[in-house]
Amino acid sequence: MPAWFNDTQRYGLAAVLLHWGMAAVLAVLVAMGLYMVALPDAGYDQLKITLILVHKGLGMVAFALAVVRIAWRWVNPLPALVAHLPAWQQVAARVVHLCFYALMVLLPLTGWAMSSAGGYPVPVFGWFSLPPLLGLHPRLFDALTVLHRWLADALLGLLALHAGAALDHHLRHRDDTLLRMLP
Repeated sequence: MPAWFNDTQRYGLAAVLLHWGMAAVLAVLVAMGLYMVALPDAGYDQLKITLILVHKGLGMVAFALAVVRIAWRWVNPLPALVAHLPAWQQVAARVVHLCFYALMVLLPLTGWAMSSAGGYPVPVFGWFSLPPLLGLHPRLFDALTVLHRWLADALLGLLALHAGAALDHHLRHRDDTLLRMLP
């Protein structure tokens, strides 16, 4: 039977599922976001609108997952970092993870605020719509659009750093850092 909770050496199944579930949702959101903003408005109206609506719904799923992940991490201590890590890498690992959590909250919130400032609804897969966070404000919509993109770019950079570090641990250092996050 799988251990649901973390222990001192590895992540529990709940943390692993939340990690990889969030990774999958974020990968789809980033790919979809890059694709849909590259589409011209003319001739792709319905496809673009559909992608935007799915992106918003998935963004709110990501937000909910982020809240669950933060709550889980709060009550479930992390396994110890591998022993050979220099102090600066230990600090970097913790900072990168905290930045991930911040981005997992800020990206959906800026998307929701952006939609609100643009006067657009935020439906969640037709189940319900979120109330607007802000009133109609076109200039704020433009600023939030830029901020949302910058945050997405920061997320991509952190994802590359995170994946590269995990592979470095696995391939060069041959420690169990990556293996601890596999089911």
